[in-house]
Amino acid sequence: MKNRRNTWLSMFIVVCTITAYVVRARSAPSIHDVVKYGAVGDGKTLNTIAIQKAIDECSSQGGGVVLFPEGRYVSGTILLKNGVTLLLSDSTALLGSTNINDYKMMDPFRTGNGALMGYCFLGAVDAKNVGITGKGIIDGRGKPLLDGWGKEKRPFLVRFVRCTGIVLSDVHLTNAAAWTSHFFACRNIDIQRVSIVSKGLSNNDGFDIDCSQDVKITGCNIDSGDDGLCLKTTWSGMACKNIRVSDLQISSNQSAIKFGTESMAPFENITISNIYIYDTRNGGIKLNTVDGAHMHDIEISDITMKNVRTPMLLRLGSRLSVFRKDVDTQQSTGTMQRVTIRNVKATAAADAQLRPPTGVLITGVPGHPIENLTLENIDIRLPGGGTAEDSRHAVPEAVDQYPEVRTFGPTIPAYGIWARHVTGLKLNNIRLSLDSSDVRPAFIIDDGKDIEISNGQVSVSGGALSVIRLQNVNGARIGKMIARGDGGAFVKVEGGKSNAIVLMNNNTDGTKKVVELSSDVPSTAVVIQ
Repeated sequence: MKNRRNTWLSMFIVVCTITAYVVRARSAPSIHDVVKYGAVGDGKTLNTIAIQKAIDECSSQGGGVVLFPEGRYVSGTILLKNGVTLLLSDSTALLGSTNINDYKMMDPFRTGNGALMGYCFLGAVDAKNVGITGKGIIDGRGKPLLDGWGKEKRPFLVRFVRCTGIVLSDVHLTNAAAWTSHFFACRNIDIQRVSIVSKGLSNNDGFDIDCSQDVKITGCNIDSGDDGLCLKTTWSGMACKNIRVSDLQISSNQSAIKFGTESMAPFENITISNIYIYDTRNGGIKLNTVDGAHMHDIEISDITMKNVRTPMLLRLGSRLSVFRKDVDTQQSTGTMQRVTIRNVKATAAADAQLRPPTGVLITGVPGHPIENLTLENIDIRLPGGGTAEDSRHAVPEAVDQYPEVRTFGPTIPAYGIWARHVTGLKLNNIRLSLDSSDVRPAFIIDDGKDIEISNGQVSVSGGALSVIRLQNVNGARIGKMIARGDGGAFVKVEGGKSNAIVLMNNNTDGTKKVVELSSDVPSTAVVIQ
């Protein structure tokens, strides 16, 4: 009975896939069984030629479905062609060859760390209406491949280049030799219910959306050795634009949600929502534009993080790298504007790359502030452990360095939110709690303009010199904040450029005084209403 149910399920999947294809292609599709083209699913035979022949013939006949029945099919590089959807039944595994000579280079480029990339296992170039579906497995067998041939050539598992109309659904992607999936300069991408388990090798990203537009990703599970969901622009000619991501679970040895580091073309009109992030060893949310990109109109919401090192990093920098030197030249510093992150509940890991841990890092560079950033309804629980000495630690500018949390470490002088070179920063309903004493300020704003901090509640440890420290801040409104604990000043203001700071309706029972001014701040800089 079980085999009969599996057979009917496979037939149902075929029917659904063909129906979807008919709707998209508006013509009757054909089904091409790879076995009829000579493929052998014994886990040993190299089937590259047979599979490619099935794809080519399917495309030449107007498109359709290339079917992989039950079995384990070994292959080198396979390239999809116009109108072709691969269907892997739930008892099928498509296995990458363990001979590097069976792989082809497609559209080479260099990554943010300088590595030459472009080889792939399963891909498409300049194709339309292509897809991979079914509940089978695509296994790159990355470790035996690289153990046998070295790391100079590392094929991506799945790669689409300049394609339009991509469907990726239900498949299980695993054991990539490099990035698990890469979509470069593509349009109209629909990714649903994909499972990724790819760990143990360098650059084992989950989804890499690169210079691509009109993208939908929903209902996926990612367990990756490198960044889980990564948006990037390795080319200045096409923005990451009109992207919707929802209902993901992500665990990562690096970042869960990341923009950059490769960041030449804009990032715009992007929403990410309802994401569960767990056991992530670098950052929960990291937004980086450091190679000239303009990042704007981004909304990230409804995020839960558990056991995450450094929940957030936002970086506007001036590394200004070029990844496709044959078509691009170095750009000037970009911008980060109108980014909103709301409804986040995070538990920060005690074992972090920052010691002691900090919740949120935000920094532009001198003369290039991050503008109109809103953090709203953010609840972060932190381990604590910061000392008075830590609260005065100088953070490097690192203007042209790789934008990573550790770049600004090992210590950040605020335990909650540290922000530098910002304009129009809004911090609304921020709640910060501590597992142990931490005498660093909850908030530090350095070189800021038009700052709003409101409706929040923070823990204040005994011996803390201040809850909020403003350094060279011109224009700030702080209202309806609650400071729980036993600290020094509620707000400490430093720097001769500080001015126009207004305090309104704050509950400062947890502090000994409301305001403390350094000697270079005029007495008129702060107004209490």
